[in-house]
Amino acid sequence: MAKRFRFLMTTCMMLGFILVSRPVLAAEGAIFENGQVNPQALLQAGGAIGYVIIALSVAMVALVMEHLLSIRKGSLMPRGLAEQLHQMISAGQFQQADQLCRQRPTFLSYVVMSGLQEANFGYNAVEKSMEDACVEQAARLSRKIEYLSVIGSLAPMLGLMGTVWGMIQAFAEFTEKANPMPADFAPAISEALVTTLFGLCVAVPALAAYAWFRNRIDEYVAETTLMAEHLVSPLRRSLIEKRKATKTNPGSARS
Repeated sequence: MAKRFRFLMTTCMMLGFILVSRPVLAAEGAIFENGQVNPQALLQAGGAIGYVIIALSVAMVALVMEHLLSIRKGSLMPRGLAEQLHQMISAGQFQQADQLCRQRPTFLSYVVMSGLQEANFGYNAVEKSMEDACVEQAARLSRKIEYLSVIGSLAPMLGLMGTVWGMIQAFAEFTEKANPMPADFAPAISEALVTTLFGLCVAVPALAAYAWFRNRIDEYVAETTLMAEHLVSPLRRSLIEKRKATKTNPGSARS
């Protein structure tokens, strides 16, 4: 999964570099020409901070693509793995089930494996271990999507910083003019506001994607917890039968 994320990140960074390295510096023009937006002038008006925000947008796209591939039901709780584990645990093949969980690391396999490792200490220990594993994996997934929240908070702040800096530069150009006209300020101010536009364009989808993935994680964590409990239910029956057999024939347990 890490290799897949690095590939997506590299691809998106290359696309972003191609976008930024287009000949936007070759021509200086107005942002609006004949009632239409001039993309080259718009990018140029953003300046260095605008390029940083564009880089954040590329990172956001890479993160969203990676999360779409990794935070899904087929990755967290594969149906084929669940069926195999159910068959093995029902047949009392706990060691084989533990081995399968190690060979196919997923959210579900990690939770089931944590429970199987505590089988010798009773079902209460199994249940507690599975609960702890679910909390740990849920926290790991939540930390994974936190980068989208960071981008959503950082992008508008960078946009505001670029706008303030652009306004300072715009007003500084007219300090030597005795009676500047309002029309003289308009082009510089409109260019200064470009970075705010860039920041909002990145922040809105980043925060929306973060909220969507957060709800998705909560849903899948609940489903995985229920599925794991269903898978280890034969283990519970096995431990209960073993305890009854021990109580019925205590001499065999001592031997």
